[in-house]
Amino acid sequence: MDVDLKKLPDDATLPKDVVLSLINEIEVKHNELQVKYQEKIHYLEEQLRLFKNELFGRSSEKRHAPHPDQLPMFNGDDDHGGSDSQTTEDTIVIGSHSRKKRGRKPLPKDLPRIDIIHDIDEEQKQCGCGQLKSVIGEEISEKLDYIPAQLRVERHIRLKYACKNCEGVEDDAPTVMIAPAPVQLIAKSNATAGLLAQIAVSKFADGLPLYRQQKIFSRLGIELSRAVMAKWMIQAAHHCDGLVHLLQDEIRGGPLIGIDESPLQVLNEAGRANTSKSYMWVYRGGQLECPTLLYQYYPSRSGRVALKFLHDYHGYIQSDDFAGYNHLDENPNIVHLGCWSHYLEFMIMRRKFQWLT
Repeated sequence: MDVDLKKLPDDATLPKDVVLSLINEIEVKHNELQVKYQEKIHYLEEQLRLFKNELFGRSSEKRHAPHPDQLPMFNGDDDHGGSDSQTTEDTIVIGSHSRKKRGRKPLPKDLPRIDIIHDIDEEQKQCGCGQLKSVIGEEISEKLDYIPAQLRVERHIRLKYACKNCEGVEDDAPTVMIAPAPVQLIAKSNATAGLLAQIAVSKFADGLPLYRQQKIFSRLGIELSRAVMAKWMIQAAHHCDGLVHLLQDEIRGGPLIGIDESPLQVLNEAGRANTSKSYMWVYRGGQLECPTLLYQYYPSRSGRVALKFLHDYHGYIQSDDFAGYNHLDENPNIVHLGCWSHYLEFMIMRRKFQWLT
C-alpha cells in the first residue's frame, strides 16, 4: 500500500489511529480478494466437472436426473420444494389383468411340417405274454429347422418356329419366328430380380457388406465378385426413381418432418478428391403411426438442399441448430421447430449463466 510520508502526523500519539485505519483498509481488500478467489475457484471447478463429464460421462442423449445444483427448467413435476408447491397423493386404481404365460412360444402354424416317426425295435414290441403291443398314443415335440439358401439356374427356353412346307416364301413375315425375350431388370445380365433383391436387402437392411456376401456365395459354389455386385446395385438403383418419388410424396404428406445430415466420404467421385466431405441427408415424415425414412446423397451441406426437397410442403419442420436450416424460414408455409435431443447443450449453457448471475 502506498503511504505519503509527508502527510504523517507530527504528534507521536496519533500513529495508533493511522495504523488502525491501515489495518481496516487491508482487511477490506483482503476480503474482496478472497471473494474473487472463491468465485474463480468455483468457476474452474465447474469447468473441470464439465470436461470430465465430456470425457467420462454418458454419450447418450437420453434424459437423466438433473444435477442437484441445477434449478428446474419448467414448473411442474420437476419443482423441488417452494412455498407455492403442494404435495398431493393420488390414488390410482389398477384393473384386473391377465398375466402372460411363461415358456417357449409355439412355432407358427403356417410353416410346413415334416413328420419324422421314431419307433421302438421290433423285439420290444413283443409282450411277455406272446401278443404284440398296440399303439395307444404318441408324444409330439416340434423342432425348428433351417434350410440353407439354395441357388438355382433359370433356363429361359425361347422356341423358334418356321414353316417346313413353304419355308416362308408365301408371305412377307419372317422366315423364322422366336418367342420374345423376357423382361429383365438389368439388361444382358444373368442376375434375376430375386438375386438382386437378396443382395440389396443383405447390404442395406441387414448391414452385410458385399465382400462378406462374396464369401457366402463362394461357400455355395458360386464365384461372384463384389465389383459385379456393386455394379448391379448401381444399375438397380436407377430403377427405383419411381419409388423414391413416392416416398417423397409420402413424407411431404405428413404434418411433421424431421431432418438431419451426416458427413461421409465418397471414393472415386468424378471431379472431387477422395478427402472431400459429402453429406447424407435424412428425412423422416409421413404418417405419425408409420413414418417413412428417405436418404438422399448430396455433395453439399447447404440448406438449399432441404429447401429444394420441401419446396411445396405445408407443415412443421424439426431440425438441429445448424445455420443452413435457416433457409427454411424463407418459406412462409413452413414452421421451423427446434430439436429437443440437443437439450443437454442448452442445460449446460443455462447453468453457466445461472452461476454468473
